[in-house]
Amino acid sequence: MAGTASFVEKLGNSVKKVSESKSSSWWYNHHMRAASRAIFQRIPLVDFVLEVRDARIPVSSEYRQLRYFPSSSRNIIILNKMDLASHSKTKEWMAYFKEQNYIPYAINSHNKDSIKEFLNFLQAKVRDLRRNTHSSNTLTTTVMLVGIPNVGKSAFANALHQIGRVTAAEKGKLKQAIVSPHPGETKNIMSLKIASHPNIYIFDTPGILPPKIDDAELSSKLALTGTLDRELLLYVFSIEQLFQKLVLDDAGAIADYLFDQLELAQYFLSVLNLSHEYKKWEKISGEWEFDKENQVMNDHTQDLVVQAVRRALFEEISAFKGNLEDEKDMVQLIEAQFTTLKKVFNVTSDSFEAANNIVAAKLINLYRTGRLGHYTLDSLPRTFKS
Repeated sequence: MAGTASFVEKLGNSVKKVSESKSSSWWYNHHMRAASRAIFQRIPLVDFVLEVRDARIPVSSEYRQLRYFPSSSRNIIILNKMDLASHSKTKEWMAYFKEQNYIPYAINSHNKDSIKEFLNFLQAKVRDLRRNTHSSNTLTTTVMLVGIPNVGKSAFANALHQIGRVTAAEKGKLKQAIVSPHPGETKNIMSLKIASHPNIYIFDTPGILPPKIDDAELSSKLALTGTLDRELLLYVFSIEQLFQKLVLDDAGAIADYLFDQLELAQYFLSVLNLSHEYKKWEKISGEWEFDKENQVMNDHTQDLVVQAVRRALFEEISAFKGNLEDEKDMVQLIEAQFTTLKKVFNVTSDSFEAANNIVAAKLINLYRTGRLGHYTLDSLPRTFKS
């Protein structure tokens, strides 16, 4: 879309600098190379492969390494974080994948009912496998989770482990895959039991990035949804510099290779402004009172503040008379939105840049937690008819 093009290009160039600047030593580092080899070797040995993707970016979050293996009824595409994506678009993507002869399943790894339903689905698949291969139902079934960073593999594995054990009335200490708000926490392949009678074990694997990302739009979507997280890139960059015994004289040299919160927020607002999500906020009251005693106005996660943000964004977009397909007009609207949001978030910094960054960080947090609507960033192929 023309209205988002400049923001996509800006973010995409930032990510491209990251991958190109240290592509051989840390973007696709030795840990990722080793994990990638281990996963590649084990995929043919397991009974099922669950490719976990982000439902907001069903194609952009593809685990490319699976392209080297033929499509199989034992490979299942898991669209995680369905609660953050457009419900109607997720249904369309499910239909599209089915038309392409894939087996898709949409989940919310933080919803017990969603996990229970999927576990029943998986157990049915296991029974079908045993029946079709004339193998014993007492055999242990192995399932491997694969995917890029921060699509929720570990949260999904832990949920399956917990629900599966409760269902089987098993006792003993729960194992836990590491879950973090930042991607890249899983470093090794670990196994978790998720069902009994027959036994099913799931292998949680590290998230693997492609060796290089050239596509600006793909990069922007990965950055906005949190796959390419600033803290992760900064962490990996620092570790590799120490490993190579290099010293950066200018700390700002790191930041030069990273996209910032402001770029992400601008891109998100361009997506919001061109969507219909904001129209859902029309009936929100235009009047709100902050609880000054408890300083609610400084906590952007409070419902009252979120409602105020929604109302402010609705009013700015509705009142705007420009052409949102025109980049200059889009920039003008986003600047106005930032000015308004500084008041809503009660940002009082004397620095214009610092104030914008504070607003951007709060805005991105609200987007990533689904408080500002549900968006599917990937578009279905034009040839597909839902």
